[in-house]
Amino acid sequence: MFGYRVPAPDQAMLISGGRRGQGGAPFRVVTGHGKFVLPVFRKVRFLTLAMCEAEVSETCVTRQGIALTVRAVIAFKVGNDTESVVNAGQRFLSDQDQMSVLTGRIFAGHLRSIIGSMTVEEIVTERQKLATEVLETSKTEMAKIGLIVDSLQIQSIDDGETGYIEAMSAPHKAAIQRQAQIAQAQATQASAEAEQEAVRNQAEYSRQTAVVQAEYAAEVDRAKARSAQAGPLAQAHAQQEVLAARTELAERAAQLRQQELVAEVVKPAEAEAERIRLLALAEAERMKIQAEAAASHDRVALDRMLIDQLPQIVKEASAGLANANVNVLNGTDGLGEIAAGLVGQGLTILDSVRRNLGTPEGQDGKTDKNGGTAAQQGHNGRVEIE
Repeated sequence: MFGYRVPAPDQAMLISGGRRGQGGAPFRVVTGHGKFVLPVFRKVRFLTLAMCEAEVSETCVTRQGIALTVRAVIAFKVGNDTESVVNAGQRFLSDQDQMSVLTGRIFAGHLRSIIGSMTVEEIVTERQKLATEVLETSKTEMAKIGLIVDSLQIQSIDDGETGYIEAMSAPHKAAIQRQAQIAQAQATQASAEAEQEAVRNQAEYSRQTAVVQAEYAAEVDRAKARSAQAGPLAQAHAQQEVLAARTELAERAAQLRQQELVAEVVKPAEAEAERIRLLALAEAERMKIQAEAAASHDRVALDRMLIDQLPQIVKEASAGLANANVNVLNGTDGLGEIAAGLVGQGLTILDSVRRNLGTPEGQDGKTDKNGGTAAQQGHNGRVEIE
């Protein structure tokens, strides 16, 4: 629309002519909205509110007398309030590029002033402190010209050819290099140790693998050996069992043969010995009776004595058989033969005594042939006495 003007978002519209602005300013300030401006009677100018930049490169002398070249960058702008716009408009409206030049000169002066009160070590190690002090000292002066500083950055500090900063950094460089060398040595050592550990682990793994393989091979060999020996072992066990059975059979056969020998040899011999013992007893008894008869010269008494002693003789014979082990091989016939033998032996003994009573004393040790045969009749009847 004709005569209607609108400033940009980063601009302040200054309208001169007509009535004055705030605080007696020669213009009115309009920001953020448009306004009708009468042509010819009013004049409109625009002041930038955008961010501006100023660079500073100044040679400063420290408290130690060492010259330092300091490079810095200042970011600034016109303040948003009307007072700041009026102050900046009155100073820079015709040549707004002068804001950067003037700002740089203002900060250069403050840098020289502040650096002159500091040492090189403080400047190098406390750059943020330097920037903060410069901002604080320049804030009032910048506000007077309607500018505000957003930031100040110290880009570089150079001592030229003096080499002070280089010398100051030498111990730190040496320490850093030493630490770097130590770190490199430690890294190398760690790498070597790791490599050695890897070699040891590999060797240990190889050893364990070899051990396991050897154990597997030994187990396989043992299994093969057991398998190969299974047949001979089974055959040996079978032969051992056969030998054991044969040994047991032989022992049983020996025991049976021993029993047969006892029955065939020992028992008959014992029975014969018992018979001889009985005959000896009878002979002794006969001689006793004969002696008694000779002493009494009484034949009748002698016969009666013999008759009275016959049961005792038979009893002695039977007593001898009572302690003997008699094996009857032919049942009831054998028992009958034993009884007949006992009676026969008693009669034979009695008859022998009678015949021998008339025999001279030097011949009383001989026995009748028939008597001997009769004494053996009990034995011929298949009776074994032991």
